[in-house]
Amino acid sequence: MPSAVSGRPPAAERGRTGPGLLALLGLLTAFGPLSLDMYLPAFPEMTRDLGADQAQIQLSLTTCLIGMALGQLVTGPLSDRWGRRRPVLAGVAAYALLSLLCAVAPNAPALAAARFAQGFAGGMGVVVARAVVRDLYSGRAAAKYFSRLTLVFGIAPVAAPSIGSLVLRFGSWRLVFVTLAAIGLLLALAAAWRLPETLPAERRSDGGLGATVRTMRSLAADRVYLGYALTQALAFAGLFAYISGSSFVFQDVFGVSDGTFSLIFGLNALALVAAGQVNARLLDRSGPRTLLARTLVVSVVAAAGLLGGALAGSPWVVVASLIVFVGSLGMVTPNSTALGLDRHPRHAGTAAALMGTIQSVVGALAAPLVGLGGEGSAVPMAAVIAGAVALALTAVLTLTRSARAH
Repeated sequence: MPSAVSGRPPAAERGRTGPGLLALLGLLTAFGPLSLDMYLPAFPEMTRDLGADQAQIQLSLTTCLIGMALGQLVTGPLSDRWGRRRPVLAGVAAYALLSLLCAVAPNAPALAAARFAQGFAGGMGVVVARAVVRDLYSGRAAAKYFSRLTLVFGIAPVAAPSIGSLVLRFGSWRLVFVTLAAIGLLLALAAAWRLPETLPAERRSDGGLGATVRTMRSLAADRVYLGYALTQALAFAGLFAYISGSSFVFQDVFGVSDGTFSLIFGLNALALVAAGQVNARLLDRSGPRTLLARTLVVSVVAAAGLLGGALAGSPWVVVASLIVFVGSLGMVTPNSTALGLDRHPRHAGTAAALMGTIQSVVGALAAPLVGLGGEGSAVPMAAVIAGAVALALTAVLTLTRSARAH
């Protein structure tokens, strides 16, 4: 259990929390970007092979995201009752099998259904990874650990399409899902070997569905927790707006090449990872809530610059503003996650589940909002990002005011 003074686990437990566990938890949290982004380069081939249009193939993205949200919502409370190891082992093993089911899908509707189930299983790993961090750390120490996880999570969205493109050189789109199955199998073996049980029996919840409902109600009634959950979700919505709209903005509106776009995408990911590591160091001097509020102010300024650059049609201003905005998320996400989970240590799995579900739902709304803004301009993407980060800052300044800065 974390020390009340430092927020770190006692010495007896710190031997279990080395680089191996950090890498494993990082890969578990990367299930989302791997599942959503790795098969994107195969979309044209999939439409031809499955006799479907682009919208039908894109539906598999939506069903995977919905499945991931529900997987977190179901698994979080179960991990509070049964411990962390059993749910994550079951989820990762199921992910591997369901990835194979995606690989043999005969048509687009079958693929969408299989992707829902695959996302559900992947969500099980994501939520337990967050709960494990909260079991072992609290306060600043937890925020530092979540910051270090960005080393893996920040790279995954960039690496996933590149890995998918590489796989396509050796086979069809179905081989991409076979590769995801292999990744799932390796992670299942790694979790069985390396993942400790961080929730001892005496700290587990002993109620059934009724107890879970009561816990959910208490979380929903906690204004401060909801403030941090909404902050994280709105920041993710801004990131999702960028991911869904940036290719169109840079390649169609500004006319940059595929290589230049990949470079811009990579620079943003590098900024995200670097900011996460800077955040871990700054936590030695400032509390996570202070850093969160100050970073969101920077995010709002960057989003205003982005909107101004979009209105002026200046690609350089847009690129510079996006690097600052995406980089700031490397500080917003770990601090808001740690602060939210710190509120409910006895129900960390359920708290992580609700936080992840809110993030998925709010994030899923961002892409269609960008599309509704019309084509031929970077303004819709910039407007959604600006609105999201402005609301995130508002949530921190209003809903979390009574929280003591750690």
